[in-house]
Amino acid sequence: MVTQNRCKNTKSSEKFEVSHAFLHITEQINPDDAPKNIYEAINFLVSRLHINKIVGPQLKVFDLSSDYLNGIIDFGGGRTLVRISEALKEAAISTIAEEIAVRQKVRAVLIAGPSSSGKTTFCKKLSYALKQQGLKSISMSLDDYYMRGASVPIDEVDGKPDWESIHALNLPLLQEHIASLLDGKPIRLPRFDFMIGDSVLTNKVLQLEPDSILLIEGIHALNPLLLEGSSLTAESFFKIYISALTIYHEKDGSIFPTTDNRLLRRIVRDSQFRNTTIQETLSRWPSVRRGEQKWIVPFQQNADVNINSAFQYEYCVLRQLALPLLEKVQPDEPQYEEARRLIRMLHKYHRIKVEYFPPYSLLREFLGGSAYEY
Repeated sequence: MVTQNRCKNTKSSEKFEVSHAFLHITEQINPDDAPKNIYEAINFLVSRLHINKIVGPQLKVFDLSSDYLNGIIDFGGGRTLVRISEALKEAAISTIAEEIAVRQKVRAVLIAGPSSSGKTTFCKKLSYALKQQGLKSISMSLDDYYMRGASVPIDEVDGKPDWESIHALNLPLLQEHIASLLDGKPIRLPRFDFMIGDSVLTNKVLQLEPDSILLIEGIHALNPLLLEGSSLTAESFFKIYISALTIYHEKDGSIFPTTDNRLLRRIVRDSQFRNTTIQETLSRWPSVRRGEQKWIVPFQQNADVNINSAFQYEYCVLRQLALPLLEKVQPDEPQYEEARRLIRMLHKYHRIKVEYFPPYSLLREFLGGSAYEY
């Protein structure tokens, strides 16, 4: 049975952002052919989107009210929304791969962005998209070059280790490895084990062949310090900035900060895969945000392309894994008020099942069940 959704208000303020203009949900209603079902409405909206407007010099921000999003879900459109959004993300990544392929002198792709923006999975998906363009690639993560806690600089504000500083990485080793790879020399990769909090040397040897591209992902990938020691010119590098910008708002106009999206991603991921409690994640977040403004955002302007990794409906799926964790924070703990704020926000959104997300989805980096190895 197909549920019908009649739109009566032709001045609805519910909208998707499309190429700097807002497309009203009512625009697909033909007075002679109403009502339309929710699947037709969604497909109509997507048909008006152009992939070359999803990626570009500036990040686009999705703007979707809780009422409208819940309406899509309640009318049975959750699975369809997921499928369409996944297809659009794949197309956007393919567009970037095509642009890299056109630039025949590119030897390395630098993928930066703030915490929990999905850099690691994006890198893996880009590698596959490049393969479709006939290009081979190898990948390395800056996360593997973190030092032991005792060697990390101290945050001047809270006196704790400043993990957001580029100097929390073993920068001399990282610079040496990047320069060696770009010169065609082999390196032996380290790996940072988040469960034990230390870097360990692996047996994995990496070498860049003359016809391959090096993919480097991490929060500091656009920092010029990484390329010290390399003799390659600027045209040898393609720079990508990835973030997760989504504005959630209510009918009264109140807006939930776009950074909450990444915070929830990080809460869910760190609990499952990084041996980090909800209390630790919440207490570190102010330091993370300060570090982003100091070490990451200033280099965004150097990117060749920006891409928004967010999905409009993330709260609807993240809530299932985040709520049980947030409920663990007790009234006498300093993170309690922030936890309650997030709980109140998540309860405003209806549920989309985790099973709807394919194993190759970027969100699987946080939800678990990914087809990719991390």
